[in-house]
Amino acid sequence: MIHLQQTTLLRAPVGRCFDLARSVEVHLAGNTHWGESAVACQGVTAGLLTLGDQVTWRARHFGAWQNLTSEITSMHAPYFFQDKMIHGPFRSMEHDHYFRALPSGETEMKDVFRVAAPIPILGRVAELAVLAKYMNELLRERNAAIKSIAESTDWPAYLAIERSAK
Repeated sequence: MIHLQQTTLLRAPVGRCFDLARSVEVHLAGNTHWGESAVACQGVTAGLLTLGDQVTWRARHFGAWQNLTSEITSMHAPYFFQDKMIHGPFRSMEHDHYFRALPSGETEMKDVFRVAAPIPILGRVAELAVLAKYMNELLRERNAAIKSIAESTDWPAYLAIERSAK
């Protein structure tokens, strides 16, 4: 299993950052070149995710289309939420999202991401050789999208999108 951690400083209040990080549309905005979409198999397909919500993401990774269903398993607004893979291509995946309001009015957003490759024996080699770098880049892109939107004047539009669930 690999453990990744990234910290991003956003010039926006903690509540806005927390909500944007839970937005299906912001997630998709940060993953456009992967062709990612929230598919209507089951769960939430638009709006803000909340405790117990499930969403199935479909994207092209490593040359193949893959579905990954995650669930919001813990939430303490506006400072923390966790999502876990419940179906998908990995042996396991957990993503902790931490938000800390700073005295300056900025927000520190910290991601702690744990993922295990699907094949136990060869998986460790794949984790070290490929998966860590690949997932780090995905996190960087996602965080850049959250930062860009949170610091722009466009952020209210993302929070006004109505929830849609199947």
